[in-house]
Amino acid sequence: MTDGGNTRTGGQILVDQLAIHGVSHVFCVPGESYLAALDAFHDQQQIRLFACRQEGGAANMAEAFGKLTGKPGICFVTRGPGATNASIGVHTAFQDSTPMILFIGQVARDQVEREAFQEIDFRRMFGPMAKWVAEIDDARRIPELVSQAFHRAVNGRPGPVVIALPEDMLTDRVAAADAGPYKPVQAHPGADEIAQLRGLLAAAKRPFVILGGGGWNAQAVADIKSFAEANDLPVGCSFRCQDLFDNRHRNYAGDVGIGINPALARRIKDSDLLLVIGARLGEMTTSGYTLIDIPVPKQKLIHVHPGAEELGRVYQAALPINSGMPQIAAALKAMTPIDPTSRAAWVQAMRADYLTWTQAPKNAGELQMGEVVAWLNEHLPEDTILCNGAGNYATWLHRFFRYRGFRTQLAPTNGAMGYGFPAAIAAKATEPKRTVVCFAGDGCFLMTGQELATAVQYELPVITVVVNNGMYGTIRMHQERHYPGRVTATDLVNPDFAALARAYGAHGETVTRTEEFVPAFERAKASGKPALIELKIDPEVLTVSQTLSQIRAAALKK
Repeated sequence: MTDGGNTRTGGQILVDQLAIHGVSHVFCVPGESYLAALDAFHDQQQIRLFACRQEGGAANMAEAFGKLTGKPGICFVTRGPGATNASIGVHTAFQDSTPMILFIGQVARDQVEREAFQEIDFRRMFGPMAKWVAEIDDARRIPELVSQAFHRAVNGRPGPVVIALPEDMLTDRVAAADAGPYKPVQAHPGADEIAQLRGLLAAAKRPFVILGGGGWNAQAVADIKSFAEANDLPVGCSFRCQDLFDNRHRNYAGDVGIGINPALARRIKDSDLLLVIGARLGEMTTSGYTLIDIPVPKQKLIHVHPGAEELGRVYQAALPINSGMPQIAAALKAMTPIDPTSRAAWVQAMRADYLTWTQAPKNAGELQMGEVVAWLNEHLPEDTILCNGAGNYATWLHRFFRYRGFRTQLAPTNGAMGYGFPAAIAAKATEPKRTVVCFAGDGCFLMTGQELATAVQYELPVITVVVNNGMYGTIRMHQERHYPGRVTATDLVNPDFAALARAYGAHGETVTRTEEFVPAFERAKASGKPALIELKIDPEVLTVSQTLSQIRAAALKK
């Protein structure tokens, strides 16, 4: 701790701590409950403050920043409605294991428990979806508690922290000693654990590696690649973590998530060893807990996770290992390789399954989504960041795009709609030299589409592709399967998305035929502005493999 010197307001102390902890970007919607903190940002040159148009967008931006950088994404919102709007980003950060800190303005301390204007007990509200929730009642404790917030957000399983800031506390003028920068700490695998892991791997004839979760960095991804190559292991990635292993690599077997390749699912069930590194083995990764038996898997299971509480939570592993991702990856790279010759056919067969699965079929209508994604595969720069939210449209991207390297994918594992566009804004603000492309459905985009104003205001030239089929596609798919022909609440009447983009001051294009896409994309890129390309697709294009009519007909036969 260093001497605080002259007195400062709570708001000044708070913003000073953010600078000490290396914060560069803060996403917010301003509110009167934290005016003293907003005022302190005025004099802070290190931190760039982004004023957003809705707290859900701001929180998603902070989550995406945390996912992209591994540093806590910072979001400020006001109390009550502001906090409830921001909760979506907190939930995403929790399920995606992303470091994030949400600061919320709170009622004055002498008004607590009176149901004052916009008063909420944030400990009770955010308790189930955050690693830690605290309220700072004494401005002199700001350095201590903010330091704790940063450490909690990054250590163990990364995740969100919520800090409430009483309005009058932020205006108190006190003397407080500053903390030093936070220091991440992670568990390391022991030599005995690595020896046991090697022994299990050597005995396996049909092993499979699943990567996922948070806490990765570029070096860890490179080390895992070296490990997989040295031991000739097939590798898959959990739901929306496909950028943890180069999809073009001969050892890559596909993503283990929603709509899993049936051939890959069969091979996972037939494997004799699962080495799961970072993934929680939740519902999406296990196809509703059907790929792996509970509580004791049929396959030998080695489960590596940074959160000790996750090990044994659902599945009893033959070898549980509590470790951070960089730590386990370095240890596996250094491990003496086992003889890989006996698994060559297994690896080749899984790769062949993946290549067959990712040959895009023709879809109904004059706009072929497979050809759009194929062109992006061939022409986007190597380090392009692709973002998306939730919806059937994302299947085209997840299944047919080849993610090349670490943090080329920003997508919510918790299935949050409206995530992709704010994530793209945060990505471009963080990595301005990289190309950033957002895919969104028509329903998905309009949940946070007002952040076009934010992209224009801060001159962030992201390219957004809005796939418009005039419906909430995923829900319509389930509706047709269970209640065929009884369409309720899933049809959408949409605006002219290209005209809407132009109204915000962005570049707008409308595409109705496949051959129109490439020129539109090139014009969007050349505009130098935030750009939106609306793809008007046939409503029959409900899934990659089945049209709307086929789904309905199959359901009616049952």
